[in-house]
Amino acid sequence: MRTVVLLSLALVAACSKSEPAKDPAAAPPPAAAAAPAAAPTSPVVGKPAPDFTLDAVDGSKVALASFKGKVVVLEWWNPQCPYVVRAHTKGALVGTAAKHTAGGVVWLAINSGAEGKQGFDVAANQEAIAAWSVTHPVLRDVTGAVGKAYGATNTPTAVVIDATGTVVYAGAVDNSPDGEGQAPTSGTLVNYIDAALADVAAGRAVATPITRPYGCSVKYAS
Repeated sequence: MRTVVLLSLALVAACSKSEPAKDPAAAPPPAAAAAPAAAPTSPVVGKPAPDFTLDAVDGSKVALASFKGKVVVLEWWNPQCPYVVRAHTKGALVGTAAKHTAGGVVWLAINSGAEGKQGFDVAANQEAIAAWSVTHPVLRDVTGAVGKAYGATNTPTAVVIDATGTVVYAGAVDNSPDGEGQAPTSGTLVNYIDAALADVAAGRAVATPITRPYGCSVKYAS
């Protein structure tokens, strides 16, 4: 009986001791803070514009070098991309090219889609040219070499080249979230092409030289 009592007292004493502290190293690590989004980049801004000669949808040949001394806008285009359709029918590209070409700016649309890809078909390009009253050349970059040289990833994308042949802007056509020309949830609508060309005309550095383009991926060859 004495043995049983002593054993019981020992168990009570053991249970009354404080629980040992847990090893901090064994505790799950706190959730890592979300990394900030990387700033958009461009392989061409601040550098001489890569030269090219491409066939236009109408069969003519167009060389960038022939516009030396002029301000040039390159617009990456895919007539069947919903973002391009919206930009040309209700968004940032409605009348924008006509407005600036009337002031002496050269505007070239470039389709870097490969054969068999969305927007490649000549008829689809011709239909869009007519429907959107496009009067500037629409060029076919079938190999994708020109698009890749300029780092074009989305349609629509815009590139502005100043009169010295230097790329001074590359990125989205505006900050509309869907191409419809509506202001983002917070802030005001900015047409980045208009803004860049205004800076160039005023002889000052482009305030926002690089933005992140939105839209469809450029349909390069696989």
